[in-house]
Amino acid sequence: MVDWEITATTIFCEAVEDEVTLIVTQDGNVKCTGQQKYAKPGKETARTMKKKSRQLGKQISCEGVGCASVTQYRDGLLGKK
Repeated sequence: MVDWEITATTIFCEAVEDEVTLIVTQDGNVKCTGQQKYAKPGKETARTMKKKSRQLGKQISCEGVGCASVTQYRDGLLGKK
């Protein structure tokens, strides 16, 4: 059993080309600030994402909490393989 209640880390998310914070609780619940910002972007964020997509030549979109970065971080903390 882990001896912490909540932990967070900031990573660079390649899916949205921005830094996001991953928050994991002891029971395995996970939140990503990128999902909050990029999954249903507001007008200004959508405009920025579209511009960044054109500059990089690839689609920028949030994969949600099922993305590999979130899953790997959570599983690593909880000792899952």
